Amino acid sequence: MVKIILWLLAAWLVLTLVGAVVKGLVWLAVIGGVLFLATAAYGAIKSGSGRKGIKGPR
Repeated sequence: MVKIILWLLAAWLVLTLVGAVVKGLVWLAVIGGVLFLATAAYGAIKSGSGRKGIKGPR
């Protein structure tokens, strides 16, 4: 699950950067930023609900 969230964060980051670089596509940067924040929030909620703390190596 964490790998999927990391891939989505990378994809949204790429969309944001492409949108910011290409002139006239500000809407792509906005959509990428919104999706990046939504995915980060979802990942934080999902990872925080099942764990009580960081466990070290066994």
